[in-house]
Amino acid sequence: MADRGNPGFSFTDSATAPWIDSRFAPGVQVKNLGKADGRGLQLVRFAPGATFPRHLHHGAEFIFLLEGEAFQNGTRLLPGWSSVAAPGTVDEDFRSETGCLFLFCSPL
Repeated sequence: MADRGNPGFSFTDSATAPWIDSRFAPGVQVKNLGKADGRGLQLVRFAPGATFPRHLHHGAEFIFLLEGEAFQNGTRLLPGWSSVAAPGTVDEDFRSETGCLFLFCSPL
């Protein structure tokens, strides 16, 4: 949401933003935290056992894992790990056996 006292800025309280079920994968939910210049920032939550389907990255995607663990194309991500996927790369296997929470920035 825009702030009238700070033109060009937008601020979101993630505690009050609603969780929205992913339209791509069961057990995955997102909170939309903001968007600008063709990119969006989301908080993403995977339930234990959730898997995201194979997909092509049309633009760079950035992940920062906050809680739990995730596997991306065979690499185990733990809290504090980041992942950057270049445009044109493919996620063959993105999943979380334990459940996880991460920040995600991608093209809209």
